[in-house]
Amino acid sequence: MEITNVSEYEAIAKQKLPKMVYDYYASGAEDQWTLKENQRAFSRILFRPRILIDVSKIDLRTTVLGFNISMPIMIAPTAMQKMAHPEGEYATARAAAAADTIMTLSSWATSSAEEVASTGPGIRFFQLYVYKDRSVVTQLVRRAERAGFKAIVLTVDTPRLGRREADIKNRFVLPPNLTLKNFEDLDLGKMDKTNDSGLASYVAGQVDQSLSWKDVKWLQTITKLPILVKGVITAEDARLAVQYGAAGIVVSNHGARQLDYVPATIMVLEEVVKAAQGRIPVFLDGGVRRGTDVFKALALGASGVFIGRPVLFSLAADGEAGVRKVLQMLRDEFELTMALSGCRSLKEITRNHIVTEWDRPRIAPRL
Repeated sequence: MEITNVSEYEAIAKQKLPKMVYDYYASGAEDQWTLKENQRAFSRILFRPRILIDVSKIDLRTTVLGFNISMPIMIAPTAMQKMAHPEGEYATARAAAAADTIMTLSSWATSSAEEVASTGPGIRFFQLYVYKDRSVVTQLVRRAERAGFKAIVLTVDTPRLGRREADIKNRFVLPPNLTLKNFEDLDLGKMDKTNDSGLASYVAGQVDQSLSWKDVKWLQTITKLPILVKGVITAEDARLAVQYGAAGIVVSNHGARQLDYVPATIMVLEEVVKAAQGRIPVFLDGGVRRGTDVFKALALGASGVFIGRPVLFSLAADGEAGVRKVLQMLRDEFELTMALSGCRSLKEITRNHIVTEWDRPRIAPRL
């Protein structure tokens, strides 16, 4: 069967992967309302295309933190990719480099920062969880710097792990042949079997629940790399991110895996963008499955988007080739959306190219 869109990879991944692994990648927190909403919310934003504009040449290139990339579509950090495919993060890194875009490596990767760097040139960011033992954090950051990573993506929405009921039912644990490679030398690379989610127990034991804004300042004292704060969904926190020296914000609800019944990220994007006042770039992750979604995010003020599950599912289905195809399909769809909306470059995408349900006045029914 020919794959014609990103979402089709999920069914293939579900067939190929062990239930425990598929459920870990696919599920969200508790009732999974936000999980569904992350995608559904995009459908409540409609286009206002402009016509009779010369769209024979379209430029998708952009700059993120000073790095030139081919399109505003990047790879979000997702954990334990070797559960999806034996080449795991190696395959994802090569696909991102081939597409000339940015890959974010998860702290909880099944390949180390050094191993990913060994795949060859590419612009890569390193996602960071802050452990109770700060020397672990310092070592990780140093290794990321030495391996040529260009930014730290600090996840700030996980003082504790969200309640993911599929992982509890499945007694989720990292398969015995794999380790959290970045922590292997620190004796923190394995996950114990427990009577609920092995990852939830690991997080409770290792991740620092006291993490606060002052730690963003502390991170700036141990690295010169720019720090993106990932997990901001309110104007208040956007203003604090600017105040505490973040280089950028990723509007994210952790793929709907932390607190259920938070809004879809696309619904809060504009609030965060307005609060940042153009002082730092704002990116979006969560629910992006179409090029039209990318356009909508940019029209609402995002500087780019990150994709997570589409990478995991395409990796499971077809390894590096699958991830390459997902990036290419999203690029092609986004370019077509630009052409049909009358936009030749990213700077021509404006708020006037879309209409949201909150723009449309509610019309009272006649009695």
